[in-house]
Amino acid sequence: MRRRRIARGLGLLSACVLLGLFLLFPFYYALVSSLRDGGDLFKVAYWPDAPTLANYVAVMTEQPFGRNILNSVMVSAAVVALSLTLAVFAAFSLARVRFRGRKLLLYTILGVSMFPQVAVLSGLFEIIRLLGLYNNLLSLIFSYMIFTLPFTVWVLTAFMRALPEEIEEAAIMDGAKPFTIVTRIFLPLMGPALVTTGLLAFIAAWNEFLFALTFTLTNTERTVPVAIALITGASEHELPWGNIMAASVIVTVPLIVLVLIFQRRLVAGLTAGAVKG
Repeated sequence: MRRRRIARGLGLLSACVLLGLFLLFPFYYALVSSLRDGGDLFKVAYWPDAPTLANYVAVMTEQPFGRNILNSVMVSAAVVALSLTLAVFAAFSLARVRFRGRKLLLYTILGVSMFPQVAVLSGLFEIIRLLGLYNNLLSLIFSYMIFTLPFTVWVLTAFMRALPEEIEEAAIMDGAKPFTIVTRIFLPLMGPALVTTGLLAFIAAWNEFLFALTFTLTNTERTVPVAIALITGASEHELPWGNIMAASVIVTVPLIVLVLIFQRRLVAGLTAGAVKG
């Protein structure tokens, strides 16, 4: 029996190691490629013979990549802040306030996120143009809300439903208003769910490409996915793969750091509402 447990544990450990290697290898190879230059990029190697930071220097000096990173940070942070603020109050209404058509409204909100981006692109472009937001970061913040807000509302609603009703009843007995209940009572208890939805919304906004490509025109207004896609070499048929790998590593590292920092709260938030729906 003991040998069977040991063998099962070793098998599970081996599977986890193989899965980890499979998932991390693309990023590792991109990192190795970003430290190589010239013809070495086209040779298969799992460690650079002569590591160099020339690709990173080229990315930061040959184009306004620092400004592109700042654009992505501002847009993603604004999207997270707006999505969480609106979603918290929407989740309170959908989870705690009983009204006719509540379930239909909740499923309608979820159904909005099922439409592909290209299906709403033309109509959204007309709205952006009429509002005068073309080639403006506000257009990205506005458009990104389409696919971040439904998800945040759904997750926070499920989490708020799982909170004990006695907490809310005690607050009402003490004379607390709905705004006070949300901000002073529920909000501190929703830490794991807020971190989870906020982090996933940040990643979605950080990696979004189609809207960023359509609604921005100049290099100073573009975000990092578009900036990486538009990196070109000396000619149309020559791509600086070293620069592209370096830029990819630069924009991936912040996401890895955020996930590692909020790992525990992320796991707790993903399981929130799993027992009580």
